[in-house]
Amino acid sequence: METIYEVVRVKQVVKEMNGVASIRSPRDLATLAFNLIGEEDREVFLVICLNTKNQAIAVHRVHVGTINASIIHPREVMKTAILNNAASIVVSHNHPSTNTTPSQEDLEVTERLKQAGEILGIELLDHIIVTPIEKNYISFREKGYM
Repeated sequence: METIYEVVRVKQVVKEMNGVASIRSPRDLATLAFNLIGEEDREVFLVICLNTKNQAIAVHRVHVGTINASIIHPREVMKTAILNNAASIVVSHNHPSTNTTPSQEDLEVTERLKQAGEILGIELLDHIIVTPIEKNYISFREKGYM
């Protein structure tokens, strides 16, 4: 009997973003993230894949956590970017508490994602935290965290 090996099998749940305008500012990203996860009751971590024109081509929920934590690993984020041929990415998560202040873990995971992106040639442009209050967000790039 012949042995058959499955080399790669990846199933991914992605929201295709056809016809989305170019992302021009952190506010554009925050609006997109708020519409997708702003009112969730648990932390949800998104990867927004962008093409070379900074248009969102896919959005992937990498992890759904608890009311105050979400475990993220760079390999899950970068897998999404690679499979969607992203030129760059933005990550976002929500804080159900309405406090946009990033935790130490938020800062550390952002730095790890930035380093992984540099190695792979997929730039991490920003990390956005949104809350259930519309337009209440923080951009790590604007605040100087990255």
